[in-house]
Parts: sequence; structure tokens; C-alpha cells
Amino acid sequence: MSNGFLPVCKKDMEEEGIDTLDFVYVSGDAYVDHPSFGPAIISRVLQSRGYSVGIISQPDWKDDKSITVLGKPRLGFLISGGNMDSMVNHYTVSKKKRTYDNYTPGGVMGKRPDRATIVYGNLIKKTYKDSPIIIGGIESSLRRLAHYDYWSDSFKRSILLDSGADMISYGMGERSIVEIADALNSGIDIKDISFIPGTVYKTSDISGVTDPIVLPSYEEMKADKLLYAKSFLIQYENTDFANGKSLIEEYPNKIFVVQNPPSAPLSTMEMDDIYALPYMRTYHPMYEKDGGVPAIKEIKFSITSNRGCFGGCSFCALTFHQGRTVQVRSHESIIKDAEDLTKEPDFKGYIHDVGGPTANFRHPSCEKQLKYGVCKNKQCLFPKPCSNLNADHSDYVALLRKLRAIPKVKKVFIRSGIRFDYLLCDKNDEFLRELVKYHVSGQLKVAPEHVSDSVLQLLGKPENAVYQKFVQKYEKMNKELGLKQFLVPYLMSSHPGSGLKEAVELAESVRDMGYMPEQVQDFYPTPSTISTVMYYTGIDPRTGKSVYVCKNPHEKAMQRALIQYRDPKNYDLVKEALIKAGRSDLIGFDEKCLIKPRQFKKADNKIKKGDRTGSKTNKNKKRK
Repeated sequence: MSNGFLPVCKKDMEEEGIDTLDFVYVSGDAYVDHPSFGPAIISRVLQSRGYSVGIISQPDWKDDKSITVLGKPRLGFLISGGNMDSMVNHYTVSKKKRTYDNYTPGGVMGKRPDRATIVYGNLIKKTYKDSPIIIGGIESSLRRLAHYDYWSDSFKRSILLDSGADMISYGMGERSIVEIADALNSGIDIKDISFIPGTVYKTSDISGVTDPIVLPSYEEMKADKLLYAKSFLIQYENTDFANGKSLIEEYPNKIFVVQNPPSAPLSTMEMDDIYALPYMRTYHPMYEKDGGVPAIKEIKFSITSNRGCFGGCSFCALTFHQGRTVQVRSHESIIKDAEDLTKEPDFKGYIHDVGGPTANFRHPSCEKQLKYGVCKNKQCLFPKPCSNLNADHSDYVALLRKLRAIPKVKKVFIRSGIRFDYLLCDKNDEFLRELVKYHVSGQLKVAPEHVSDSVLQLLGKPENAVYQKFVQKYEKMNKELGLKQFLVPYLMSSHPGSGLKEAVELAESVRDMGYMPEQVQDFYPTPSTISTVMYYTGIDPRTGKSVYVCKNPHEKAMQRALIQYRDPKNYDLVKEALIKAGRSDLIGFDEKCLIKPRQFKKADNKIKKGDRTGSKTNKNKKRK
């Protein structure tokens, strides 16, 4: 393209001499050609393999013609709801409509529909009945099999069926999308493409599926939540490329949804190749008139160094989407990105982040993983670090030193998550020392999430003593370096297992910290997490044990208010919560109390002098 972007209209196609595109990519986000955006990566990967791709961003789903602006593609349509799940993008955890969309020009809300992938899929099917449709991205990946839907409070079918699509490319789809494209290009009908790892397809004949695991049917799970919990555990244990099996889920009328095992993780060379593709690294110029796309501010001066996470937090869907095997870019690839950033006219000398899902994961958790895959029934860090864990930050330290040495770079921040339990496993304090000395700007954000060990167990997080050990070590390192920097803990209210008792315990911990945390998140039940399964079923799928679940909106408000008990507007909720939890001892004037009793207004409490005299006179008369 003359402007470097992929075609977004017929005029762009004409300038490129393209009569018919191979693929049309429909996205719920504005078109941002940056490797932090899934559609940009997938479309550039296809382009690098010789396929032409056009972009339809945020089409008007109420207008059938909006999907026809680039014509019918030769091989098929690709759909993504966007970088965020469209329902999370639209609604808060209390199901209130959000007013701002980071992924839309000018931050305007309402440019994509609810359940965008489903709406776009049916819109395309209505107009181009015989064109293959492949859906992907976070929205499709996490709904690839039957799942609980928080927003409708119902148990839903695979998104493959509701969207009218032919196939899902789940997870990080660079491998699978190329194989799909090559199969379609060779003349294979989309209905016959059933052999590609990292894909989900529908069929009426499962006789050709090799060594599958047959899950409970949709109807059985809809009728029995326990069966869904059991099914989810099987899914969770088959998210690895090396040991995952094909999964089959049956629907009425003998329709089967088949999930193939995941794609293999990318090698360092493959990661480097993907991040070296000719991205424009910004939003399309057509958005300038609207003020640009806000999301670019967060990522423009940040660098992705890894993907995948073996942290295993219960509330996180990374296991289902990126997998537990850590994949990394080379130092050379990352340094090239950093050097390019310094040439940007608005670069001020600060690299905002060098990381990924977890910044300090720069290699697989153990050597066995690369050959045998991750353990099915064992986590790397939870409940205790595995004896095979390779806790070593030396590669990350070396990378950060190289980045700091680049001319024009004043400071390199680390704003991705730091796993403090993993950091503590490293016998060498070199990374902690350099983190504190060079990569923190007054505050380091960490995510202990809670302090109650019973809740932390359900969260898949280390016990509170581990976090307290990190706090002491962090403070000691600051003291050694003559610095005064703070920890900012992310905390979560209303996670399954947390009742008012545990919420009060968390509030007491906040009291002892001496300040009110700004970051408090009510648990948000998004698809395909262990925590969401607990929320829906009341059962921990890992143990089969019952779990207390807070679903009452008023109790949820009380749990959240307790964490921010210092805020005057939370007083009534905090008082009610403390009384209900049997902790009225925390209402008073002692330094350990969370709130003070409310003072009566003087006017209400004052007894007029005349009344007082009259009262005494009457009493005296009675005595006589």
C-alpha cells in the first residue's frame, strides 16, 4: 500500500492492483497495525506467506452492506471481536454500561455490538452464504466449547455454533492460520479441514478423530453443573501441545464440536520473525480526524518480550489462550524494537514496559517441559514451587542492561506483572537489586490479590506469608540502595471462597499497610477460567469440593467497600459489613478499628437547659 497499511477500501485494492482479496479480516477494534493487536499479527503473517488481506474494522452491524466494502474474498473471512472480549469491553462487573472504549477512535462507545464475533459471523453468513468463516481472538478462544456466560447468567453453546462460523483458530493463531490458508488455497473444502492443531470444527461424523476424549454432552452439562465442572477440568488438563488430546462435545441432532490439540509454541526465531514484520506500529490515518485510537498510548513505547505463563492463577484465562509454555524473543529482536522507538519524534527517553503476561518469565519453567509438555495435574508455582522449577533471572537482567545502554534511553520501566513468588525462588538477588535500582518509578505494582490463605488457595496464589516475605525483601533492598519506593498491591474482592469474614481480614491487612489501595477489582467471571467455573457451579473443579460464592450484589458492594474503608462514602456499607461479620469490635476509637462511631449532631444531642430544670423539678415534686 502507498500508505503502508493493508487495504481498507476498494480504492486501496485498486492501488495495489488487487482485484479479489484472499482474506477479509473483520475486527471489533479500530484498525491498529501494531503487534500488540491480534488482527495485525495474523494479517501480516498471512501477507508474509503471499496472501492478500483486507481489513474491515468496526462495521455497522445494522447495515448488511458494511460487510461488502471489500467484496467477497477468494478464500474466506476472518473474524475477531477485538483485543478485548466485547462483553468485558462493554460492561463493568456490575453489568453497567461502560462509557469509554480504548479501542475505538476518540474512545467512543457503541461502535461494536455485544457478542461481536457472533453478530459479525451471522452478518457475513447472511450476505455470503458459501464463504468460509474462521473466527479467532480472545472472544472465540475462550468460548470454543460450552461455557458459562456471566452477562446472561446462562450456560451457552460453543461460539462456533452460534456464530455460524466454520472453524475456530484458538490461542495464538500464527501457526494454525497459515495451515488453514494453505489448505483452502490447495482446494480443500473448509468442511474437510479437520486435521490442524489449534483449531475447533463441527461435524456429524467423529469416526476419524484419533484417540479423543469425549466430554459430557451440552445437554447433560446444562442439566448438571457438576458434569460441567468435570468437563472443564478435562479441558484444563489438555491445553498443552505435547500431551493434549482431541476433545469432543456433543450437541442435539448429532452435531459434534471437536477441539484439536493446541498448536506447538513458537521458537525464538519464529517469534523474532513475527515481530519483524512490516507493521506501521500505529493506527490507520483515517482515524486522525476523530482524535486517534486511545489504546496506542498504552503500547506505543512498550515492548513485548515473551508470551505464555506458567503462573496458573485460577481467575486468569492465559492457560486456555496463550498456554503455559513461555516463548521469548531474542535480545537482538527486542533491542531493534527499542532502537526504533528512540527514533520516534515523540519519544521522551522512557520505555514504558518490557514484558508480557508475566515480565520476569524469560524461559520455560523446567527443561522437561519442552520435551514432555507441562504437567497435567501439577502447577509450577502452586501451592508450592515445584522442585524442578528453574528460577533464573540472568537472561532478563542481561536484556535490561542492554536496553538501558541504548543511546537516548533514559529509563526502562517494568509495568507487566512480576511474579514475586518466582522472584523469591531465585537464590541470586541480582534481579531484585536492579529492578529496585533502575526499573521502578516510585511504586512497584504486584498482585497478591488477597491475604486469607483459604481464598488464596482457591485463587491459585501463594499463601500470604510468601507475599509478606517479598515485602520485607523489597523494603530491605530499597533501604540498602538508599531509596524510598513503595509497593502497590492489586487486591480482589468477592472471589469464590471469600465471604464477609475473609473480606474483613483483607480490610485489616489494608489498615496495617497504612493507606487505601487505589486498585480494587471485584471478581469478574469471564469465560474459561477455573474461578468462573467455581462461581457458576459452586464447586472447585480441581478438588470437587463445595465453595462459597458471593453473588448477592449488596454483599459484593460490602466486600469491596471494606477494602476501601477509609473512603467516607463507604461508611454505611463498612459498618453494616462489620456488624454482619460479628466484628463490631472494629467500630470504635482504638487504632485497630476500621471506622469510628458516628457522632450525633449537637442539636440532636443537646438537652435544653429549661427542659433539664423542668425535669428535675418534677422529680423533686414526686419525691415529696
